Amino acid sequence: MFSKIGSVILLVEDMERSTLFYKDTLGLKLKVKTTDWIEFFEKGTTLALHPRRKGLPEKIDPLSNILVGFMVSDLDQVVKDLKAKNVRFFKEPKNEPFGKHAIILDPDDHLISIAEIQTTKSTEEFDLIGFLGAE
Repeated sequence: MFSKIGSVILLVEDMERSTLFYKDTLGLKLKVKTTDWIEFFEKGTTLALHPRRKGLPEKIDPLSNILVGFMVSDLDQVVKDLKAKNVRFFKEPKNEPFGKHAIILDPDDHLISIAEIQTTKSTEEFDLIGFLGAE
């Protein structure tokens, strides 16, 4: 019945602020933009932004929000660029069994994982607790 994830949808407080973060700060390619729907990436799974509506729960603890994960080829350079843009880090860069990993926060405190996966390491070594930063 379900074949793949089509999009990850984030409910955001400020569409313009979040669009600028994902487009300009992270450099994601904008696919669709309307007043209440933004999509990034042209192929495969999209990242979508949608305004939070009245009647929905107030801000949720970031640990219970969606975690969006991005793979990068050079985590050290990405971290340097993000720090220069004053991006907030939930988890500072750390060497993990699967490679290098960090977690940043977007303007609405959604967690964004950034990982440089070592191809020689098995994905079976992936540890969700370490992934989120708990020791």
